[in-house]
Amino acid sequence: MNPDLSRPRPAGGEEHPLLLPFAERELPAGRHQFHKERLMAQIHEDLRAADVATPGTTPAAPAPAPAPARGTGVRNPFLRRPVLVPVAAFALAGVLAVGFISYVDRGAADGPGSTVATGPALTTRIGTADPKGAPQLLDRISLASASVSGPAVRADQFVYVGSKTANTYVKTEGDKSTLVSEQLHMRHQWNSPDGSKGWLIEPGNTGPEGVTLAGPDEKGNTPTPYLNAPSYNYLATLPTDPDVLLRRIYQETAGMGTGPDQEAFTTIGDLLRSSYPSPELTAALYKAAAKIPGVVTVDEAADAAGRSGIAVARLDEHSGRREEWIFDRQTLAFLGERSVQVQGESGEEGLIKPGTVVYTTAVMTRTVVDRIKELPPTAR
Repeated sequence: MNPDLSRPRPAGGEEHPLLLPFAERELPAGRHQFHKERLMAQIHEDLRAADVATPGTTPAAPAPAPAPARGTGVRNPFLRRPVLVPVAAFALAGVLAVGFISYVDRGAADGPGSTVATGPALTTRIGTADPKGAPQLLDRISLASASVSGPAVRADQFVYVGSKTANTYVKTEGDKSTLVSEQLHMRHQWNSPDGSKGWLIEPGNTGPEGVTLAGPDEKGNTPTPYLNAPSYNYLATLPTDPDVLLRRIYQETAGMGTGPDQEAFTTIGDLLRSSYPSPELTAALYKAAAKIPGVVTVDEAADAAGRSGIAVARLDEHSGRREEWIFDRQTLAFLGERSVQVQGESGEEGLIKPGTVVYTTAVMTRTVVDRIKELPPTAR
């Protein structure tokens, strides 16, 4: 279980009762879970800085935590939402700040010659949107996904998702705002089928050994799986009839995000990217997405690994950002996702211009392993 930390979300409405309220500011392409993880990591850094401050001096006020790249709302580290990680876990991450360098090294930023840029801001050509091609493309993708099956998950195993990701956000210190782009980095996440156990390793957001995703939240409540923070077992309870599934998504995300249609599209994108749905559920999710108003195809898009493909997308008219799901042109396999500013300017002082990639990710490996923190051969 556990939400996805890297994706920001539009503000609006109530989230799951176990989630804590978050700051009202425009989030990047991530969500609540991501926000929470980053906030806790920032708190850890602030405490560490205070510990090493010279006695007798007044420590500088900590800089505000950078906002993730996306709207404002909540999601799951299985899906990029605020992660409900016990505070003690972040303290543990600081204590265990040595070792496991191999996890950080694997999936470091691409070197020279890479088609993926890192630095002040990643920009892209804004692809041409076709409002008529989405139903046909999603139907083809649904058929292709229904024939692809992965290994079943035993109760004592873990779902592993390894992805490359980066966010662009506006950082404000005092009266000065600057546009910052994270270095492309690897994100490793493990979750037990019932969601009771999990681990996350992500450079910049956790220590080298990572943090646990298990245990009660700050109020002592044991989180239960739900649509925006699902477990593998929870996914198995979702309907595979597209109409019934979409109706449930609208009902359970009512009042969230910037609007019901955008929130439904974002929720499906999170499930496709960060969880481990069955082929039947995956096919149903694509068919359900085809029924959401405003869904289009985009002729060209590239994921965080530089893989070019065709995209299914939807424009969030509130933020002017287009959320794009990227697929291989030949196999129609899901490659990754990104959020691109396509209309107007956003962020503090309008620093996020059209063409800015606010959030980008590429799913590199999604499989089942026997132990937490075990890297599958495909991730080595």
